[in-house]
Amino acid sequence: MKVTSSSSTLATICAALAAPSADGFAPRDNGVRSSSSSLAMGVKSTILTKAAYPAVAAAVAGTAGVKFILDRPSRAYNADSVAKEYDEWTQDGILEYYWGEHIHLGYYSEEEMAAGYKKKDFIQAKYDFIDEMMKFGGIDASVDAGAKVLDVGCGFGGTSRYLADKLGPKAEVTGITLSPNQVKRGTELAEERGLPNAKFQVMNALEMDFPDNSFDIVWACESGEHMPDKEAYINEMMRVLKPGGKFVMATWCQRDDRKVPFDKKDKRDLRFLYEEWTHPYFISIEAYEELIDATKLMGGVKTADWCEPTIASWRHSIWVGVYDPRGFIFKPTKYLKCARDAYCLERMHRAFKRGLMEYGMFAATKKEE
Repeated sequence: MKVTSSSSTLATICAALAAPSADGFAPRDNGVRSSSSSLAMGVKSTILTKAAYPAVAAAVAGTAGVKFILDRPSRAYNADSVAKEYDEWTQDGILEYYWGEHIHLGYYSEEEMAAGYKKKDFIQAKYDFIDEMMKFGGIDASVDAGAKVLDVGCGFGGTSRYLADKLGPKAEVTGITLSPNQVKRGTELAEERGLPNAKFQVMNALEMDFPDNSFDIVWACESGEHMPDKEAYINEMMRVLKPGGKFVMATWCQRDDRKVPFDKKDKRDLRFLYEEWTHPYFISIEAYEELIDATKLMGGVKTADWCEPTIASWRHSIWVGVYDPRGFIFKPTKYLKCARDAYCLERMHRAFKRGLMEYGMFAATKKEE
């Protein structure tokens, strides 16, 4: 399948129009035409070229107009925006169609990247991510069978169900989200999978109803991005974790601007990433580590930047839509939203590629009392 973007096509046309022959006319065929015929062809070519200018100019203007619209973020954060957006994403089914049950990035090994990330199954990459995150957090089915697990910001529960299955029927996994539609869909899928040990409820992660020391494992995957109070987010997770319990978190981070200050482009790009996907703000890996340490409840914090094994997810998620447009082709009212999301995915890729964004990983154990 050959895909040509409108911008690359326009670039080709413009390059061709900008490169006439040395005498200003069309090239001669081996110098055999008479000067009069060459002149006639040159005039004709010039007329055709001039006739093409309005069409090219309109196409260029149209492309610039679309870019202008896409560069204006449309989903800024407010008190209700996260629940609203995830309710809509769950209801329209497009995200589930392409991303499967897991609304998080995938994991790609060095070998898979070298072979070409598009050769890997996009959904399998997400399962691999969970397995790698379990390893990073020291979570093992042989040791943690029967654990009480909290999945903070569970989406429609793909990871919660995976952990419930992986850790066995004695485990109890509770997923919390702000989205009622995600709770409904997560519960439906748990019933379909025969996983009664995976439960879901609507709850604010910044004000959890659970008592202190309730869970053996607290798991948070790509939920910190949406939290308007990062300190309260960390404090609540540390509070409900049992002494000796395991904490593991994955979240998008911006680089530490105390080391390399943000310039105007950085600030402009971050603002777009905040306001297009309803994020209040990001913080750095170092800032999260400091918040965890400040609770004085945890042992040493292990951190890492998983940009390299996850960055392929951004463009891979665009390509699965290109190869299979059925997920949105019968939903005409969703075309613009899908176009905006694809554009934001590319903007995310570039931000991670140049080091403006980092993929933060964190693991720690709560101190014994």
